[in-house]
Amino acid sequence: MDFFQFNKIAGAVLGTLLFVQVVILISDAVFHPHAAKQGYPLPAAQEGGAPAAKQAAAPEQSLDQLLAKADAKKGESDTAPCHLCHNFGKGEGVKIGPPLWGVVGRPKGSVPGFDYSPGMKSKGGNWTFADIFQFIKDPAAYVPGTKMTFTGEPDPVKRADIIAYLDTLSDNPVPLPKGK
Repeated sequence: MDFFQFNKIAGAVLGTLLFVQVVILISDAVFHPHAAKQGYPLPAAQEGGAPAAKQAAAPEQSLDQLLAKADAKKGESDTAPCHLCHNFGKGEGVKIGPPLWGVVGRPKGSVPGFDYSPGMKSKGGNWTFADIFQFIKDPAAYVPGTKMTFTGEPDPVKRADIIAYLDTLSDNPVPLPKGK
């Protein structure tokens, strides 16, 4: 191999390495991991665990008290993350998760066309306010092995608002508890 041929090979190798380096620099600038913002605030991502601190400081209220003060309009806005996987309208079919129209009072694991986890299939009974309240607090704890990837909503007031909204999604809503 003569000197000219060696220079061509070395130039090709160095040119390739330079090209790869430039591509890496450009991709780091375009796809910087801290540049993306969340579409909605996640409970765990809020400032330094403030929701848990507020929850611990607030006096415990019963589910009936929370539901008596619940705001279905707030609950509707709190379900924004749920719309990624669930349909909310009457007659709308399965998405990634089962539709939530008429969920209050419906038998658990009963939507035709949705493949429920074995844990949900074995749960049994109908969805009550208390069941939904516990499920959306921590789905994996309520139904071990659930397919639902949502980590849960720690704020009991938000969960009550969500339940009040879900209760409106029915031809025959279950009456919410009255204030005491």
